[in-house]
Amino acid sequence: MDWFTAPDYWLSRLVFQRALAGVYLVAFLTAALQFRALLGARGMLPIPRYVQRIPFRAAPSLFHLHYSDRFFAACAWSGCAISAALLAGLDAQLPLWGGMVLWLVPWMLYLSIVNVGQTWYGFGWESLLLEVGFLAVFLGNDEVAPPIVVLFLLRWILFRVEFGAGLIKMRGDACWRKLTCLDYHHETQPMPGPLSWFFHHLPRPLHRAEVAANHFTQLVVPVLLFTPQPIATAAASLMIVTQLWLVLSGNFSWLNWITIVLAVSALDVPGDPPSRPAAPLWYEIVVLAVAALIAYLSYHPVTNMISRRQIMNRSFDPLHLVNTYGAFGSVSRFRYEVVVEGTADEVPREDSDWREYEFKGKPGDPRHWPRQFAPYHLRLDWLMWFAALSPSYAGSWFGTFVERLLENDRDTLKLLRRSPFPPDAPPRYIRARLFRYRYTNWRELRETGACWERTFVREYLPPTRLAGVAQRS
Repeated sequence: MDWFTAPDYWLSRLVFQRALAGVYLVAFLTAALQFRALLGARGMLPIPRYVQRIPFRAAPSLFHLHYSDRFFAACAWSGCAISAALLAGLDAQLPLWGGMVLWLVPWMLYLSIVNVGQTWYGFGWESLLLEVGFLAVFLGNDEVAPPIVVLFLLRWILFRVEFGAGLIKMRGDACWRKLTCLDYHHETQPMPGPLSWFFHHLPRPLHRAEVAANHFTQLVVPVLLFTPQPIATAAASLMIVTQLWLVLSGNFSWLNWITIVLAVSALDVPGDPPSRPAAPLWYEIVVLAVAALIAYLSYHPVTNMISRRQIMNRSFDPLHLVNTYGAFGSVSRFRYEVVVEGTADEVPREDSDWREYEFKGKPGDPRHWPRQFAPYHLRLDWLMWFAALSPSYAGSWFGTFVERLLENDRDTLKLLRRSPFPPDAPPRYIRARLFRYRYTNWRELRETGACWERTFVREYLPPTRLAGVAQRS
């Protein structure tokens, strides 16, 4: 009997690999379509300026060797092409070593992007994609059956994702322990989805049951991943159902989808596995060496996870090989939004013709119903949610964002749903105001057609114009 492989997991591996390639494709597409305004040479946080400050050893990236917007675009679109090839199954048509190299390329490209992505890429699912993508390199193709050790390492990631999130909730906000967090969460989450309004208005006893079920799924079920089948399959299936519930309730980029992908790798799907030769010795040595490296690098993530001062979403090595995860250790009770407006008036007054910029995903016009964007990641919209929590989250980029709006910068405007000014007539002044948003109730929705009601709180940014530019007549 081949001790190294688990032939019965051939179908789980196949689905896992194709689904992971799909997540890679979305991630690279997001980078290709948004990078110029965020990270480009004239972006809000330019990569050339960043790589001058941060050494290669601290953030390994191809862009330390060379950067231009054209080169970044080539890397991002190449990542899309390779991801599409993996999604189509090209790795299965190559020899084992060739398939491994093909999986290694998107990991290296995306690592290069994340390590220079700064605030725009400071989300846990970036590291999660890199950690999962690295292990996918060693999962093999049709030449060998799935290696047992890699399958268990994938479960180890899934365990840390779920268990870490469960611990951070129990240690964090008291509403998780009181089972009341969902009284607020659907309304205050970073980017609501089209069904979030309805989830918010579910009966409160059901919200309590949801929180209790979440605690069970994140604190008890992950342990069952390491039990014999069919218990492990049942545990993974329950996680998949829970993640699909989260997909329906909000826009969390590809966090839920990649968690589902991880859970798929733990499923023992019935069926006769195809006959395959034993794994070559060199492959066994490489896989076991990687497993030893992962075990060694797991020390700090595990220490953090069991610590009373647990932190969320942290990488402990520059290659993002083993990370710590967690989400919503605290839940906001009120929703605040930064509303950005411009005017063409020569003198900005309160009664000037202020026109509002509309974002694609974040709430703006109270009558604009949220749309589904996940797994696509609207990075500017997410950072605007953080900016509303505290101006300190926006200190590094918000001023440049306003400057680009005053210039009617084409790449920046592409990140928005709508600009109220024509391309050849930018605003003279931009201002930002902070509003409190709340969901309307059923009666208000019927009477006004608005899903939100908003109340002015304070000025966020006073009327601002481009410095050193004469007023236009």
